Amino acid sequence: MSASSAPTRSTSPLSFLAFDFGTKRVGVATGNTLTRSAQPLRTIAAEGEARFDAIGKLIEEWQPHALVVGVPFHPDGAPHDNTERARRFGRQLHGRFKLVVYEVDERYTTTEATTEAAAGGARDLDAASAAIILNQFLSALE
Repeated sequence: MSASSAPTRSTSPLSFLAFDFGTKRVGVATGNTLTRSAQPLRTIAAEGEARFDAIGKLIEEWQPHALVVGVPFHPDGAPHDNTERARRFGRQLHGRFKLVVYEVDERYTTTEATTEAAAGGARDLDAASAAIILNQFLSALE
């Protein structure tokens, strides 16, 4: 479930859904290896089963090959409370939807999303953060 075991380059494009996990909201983005770019989709409420129902509908609609979850760390790389929560969320996604889940270090993505939103007028910071996470993942693929 880590980015270090990311897929190798394929002859056909691979698509992904990425998640910026939060205890109140989960940002979602989509992207693929053909364009090597991500686009924000939406933010869903992080409330119990409704969260997974909404994610299931997005998976059905977008048919991703795999999922990507941002995992937060302190600036020095130390884990904190949300680190394990995000990892647990990734395990739940894998268990429910039987897709490979990759983890990406998401330090500073919210700050970057806030800066980009201010410059570009984006309204959905959580989805923008998910797009940044997915762009990091896609750029790390060889």
